[in-house]
Amino acid sequence: MLKGIGASDGYGIGRVMVVVEQKLEYTPKEIADVDAELERFHNAVEKFCEHTLEQADAIRKSAGEKEALIMEGHIAIVRDPFMNGEIENLIKAHQCAEAAVEQICKMFIDMFSATGDELTMQRATDVKDIRDGLISILLGIQEIKISDAPAGTVIVTKELTPSMTAGINKENIVGIITETGSQTSHSAILARALEIPAVLSVPGALSSLSSEEQVIVDGFKGEVITAPDAAVIEDYTAKREAFLREKRELENLRGKPTVSASGEEYELFCNIGTPKDATKAMAADGEGVGLFRTEFLFMDRNALPTEDEQFEAYKQASLIMKGKPVIIRTLDIGGDKDIPYLGLAKEENPFMGFRAIRYCLKNRDMFKSQIKAILRASAFGDIRIMFPLITAVEELRAGKELVEEAKADLRASDIKFDENIKVGVMTETAASGVIADLLADEADFFSIGTNDLTGYTMAADRGNGDVSYLYSPLQPSVLRMIRRIINCATEKGIPVGMCGEAAANPKMIPLLISFGLTEFSVSAPSVLKVRSAISKWTKAEADKIAEKVMSFKTESEVTAYLDTVV
Repeated sequence: MLKGIGASDGYGIGRVMVVVEQKLEYTPKEIADVDAELERFHNAVEKFCEHTLEQADAIRKSAGEKEALIMEGHIAIVRDPFMNGEIENLIKAHQCAEAAVEQICKMFIDMFSATGDELTMQRATDVKDIRDGLISILLGIQEIKISDAPAGTVIVTKELTPSMTAGINKENIVGIITETGSQTSHSAILARALEIPAVLSVPGALSSLSSEEQVIVDGFKGEVITAPDAAVIEDYTAKREAFLREKRELENLRGKPTVSASGEEYELFCNIGTPKDATKAMAADGEGVGLFRTEFLFMDRNALPTEDEQFEAYKQASLIMKGKPVIIRTLDIGGDKDIPYLGLAKEENPFMGFRAIRYCLKNRDMFKSQIKAILRASAFGDIRIMFPLITAVEELRAGKELVEEAKADLRASDIKFDENIKVGVMTETAASGVIADLLADEADFFSIGTNDLTGYTMAADRGNGDVSYLYSPLQPSVLRMIRRIINCATEKGIPVGMCGEAAANPKMIPLLISFGLTEFSVSAPSVLKVRSAISKWTKAEADKIAEKVMSFKTESEVTAYLDTVV
């Protein structure tokens, strides 16, 4: 048996197809005709972009819009004026195009990899994919073809790159095993979107497994069972059928309210990143949008989106949701999210630096333009504004003052908007948890961002393997912080939701019911699973479990107990 990280639920039983990275070998040489080499490089870029657009369309059909944006992001990177300029400078210095591409891409790969932050390090994966694609085109090497894989194939590769994913026929691929990756890596995101069981970060997978070998992929436990005998295959076949049957049964909850076993009703929203994602939210039976990440509108372009462009995006999302609530988070950049044209200064500790609401309040024209766009869109549905990374009451007040200024501008122009639009806070820092009672006096709602709240509370970077054991929402300190935030909101009579990954964690659900959470916001594929999980608990049962959990002093005790009752 091989161990890794379970990154996409399910059980896959099939035969291995080992996908080895192609060797992109060439001899660096000095070129004489600079213009011809520049043209050769530019032609490769155009061919790369054309091919990548085709791949994005393929992923859009098989996985979805958000996943297609990963590929489209490659086009933005390869067309980046700085990257192109640096490659062109090396070619002008008589380096061949292959060597110039490799050298500049290595510079970016090293820069992103050195951050130690997992989400930023994913950019290194993107650049590697781009580098290999460009050099393959320059060398005339055909890309790896997974589309011809037969039914019952388990892909084994070092890393599942976005470009590889474009060729996956999810009817034929029953499992994915990689040597790298984590729960939040592109490989995991794409595998979940394709609903293919996946185990990532399996040490030595390529050397341990051989083509045509039969294996079982357990995406729940993060295990790969090698050389299974007939009894084991029968056991996992039964598990797979039960899992698929449960998925079918979830469909019975479609169109039903989200209600606990004792009758308490909850709002079950979706997290989205683009207006088109709202279509997926509706298709998944989401009851609203709990988090619209607006930074995607600012990425993969060379200039700020205009107020009108933003207005159309927010309006479109609201119209798609047909009057259901849409909570729009104002621009959250910095930390792991860099937008080159904004010229953000490099910081030693960007997660605790000039990011999110801090950046926006210092760039008032840009911020006001976004707020006006949101206000204008609020005339077309139930839109709400949420400020990220609030750590002080002054920040909330400053944001609300700008909302009032924007309202005044729109009134002067006789433009309609929701005069009573709700303004809330994303509570995702220890500071916001400690002053939750003060923030609740001035906010219309809270939404708990457990990903960052866990990291900031535990002072642990989830992408750092040396401290990842600390990164868990089941840590007693994080649970106490979550409970405090919910209690403060409840006491002040404002709704409180959760839009972090913990909202879809079955172990967290009875605790959140007991604490008094009123809204869960999850990914579209998780909606019915979360509705089902909520329906299994009475408030009394949840309270009993929560009381026991809050008596424990360590995360391991909490986890061990919840394993026995959830």
